[in-house]
Amino acid sequence: ASLSLTAIIMNGFEHTLSRQIELAYFVPLLAGHGGNTGGQSVGTVLSALSAGSIHVKDAPKVIGKEAMSGLVMGTMLGIVVGPIAHYGMGISEPVSTVIALTLPFVSAIAAFLGSAIPFIAIWLHLDPSVISGPAMTSFVDVCGLMSYFLIANSIFNMFGLEL
Repeated sequence: ASLSLTAIIMNGFEHTLSRQIELAYFVPLLAGHGGNTGGQSVGTVLSALSAGSIHVKDAPKVIGKEAMSGLVMGTMLGIVVGPIAHYGMGISEPVSTVIALTLPFVSAIAAFLGSAIPFIAIWLHLDPSVISGPAMTSFVDVCGLMSYFLIANSIFNMFGLEL
């Protein structure tokens, strides 16, 4: 399902990709980073739940902390990767800006979903250790790719680029 939705999103933004092909270079980076960030959050929450150090009533606090951690990590990564893409790889300034601004968002959303899905699974009386990883990966791939192209379109408009 995730691959089908990803293909639909890529097809929907084909006009953007055809005008700014450099965007395609960073799709694997964003998908991989989102999956790694969300996977770390899933693992942290599942471990803490099984150890009894957190409980379902702690969900808002845990999810908030994980999302903030993802935002901070993504911001630091964006501050590093954006300039490296531009100055080190010769990527255009608009695309480098998109990367720098998308990484914090993808990180925050991945950490949020990665920490929220185990709690949601428990509330739905499902086994969080079975459903959390695949659900997080699917949601993060779709949300991350969609946000990437929406941010790209906004940034390209700010730079006066025609799409």
